[in-house]
Amino acid sequence: MRPERIIADRGYDSDPLRRRLRRRGIELIVPYRWNKRSKPYQDGRKLRRYRRRWKIERTFAWFGNLRRLQVRQDRILSVFQGFCHLACLLVTLRYF
Repeated sequence: MRPERIIADRGYDSDPLRRRLRRRGIELIVPYRWNKRSKPYQDGRKLRRYRRRWKIERTFAWFGNLRRLQVRQDRILSVFQGFCHLACLLVTLRYF
């Protein structure tokens, strides 16, 4: 299964990477670095998807506060999944 698009940080802004992904049929959505002279792929509509990326990054940071999920002390997958669901519930109740 191949993704349609990849949304990444400015650190992934390189023309060779864009060309390789375009050959494979994958769209790369990355804001340009500040020192880039020409910006041929810049489109404000596509960068709206990049703005939504913050929600995912922030959620992973909130999960990082829960040490049991970060270290993964549980060997049984169903127990780990249960704690992931519990963490989602706690994050939702705390921040929303």
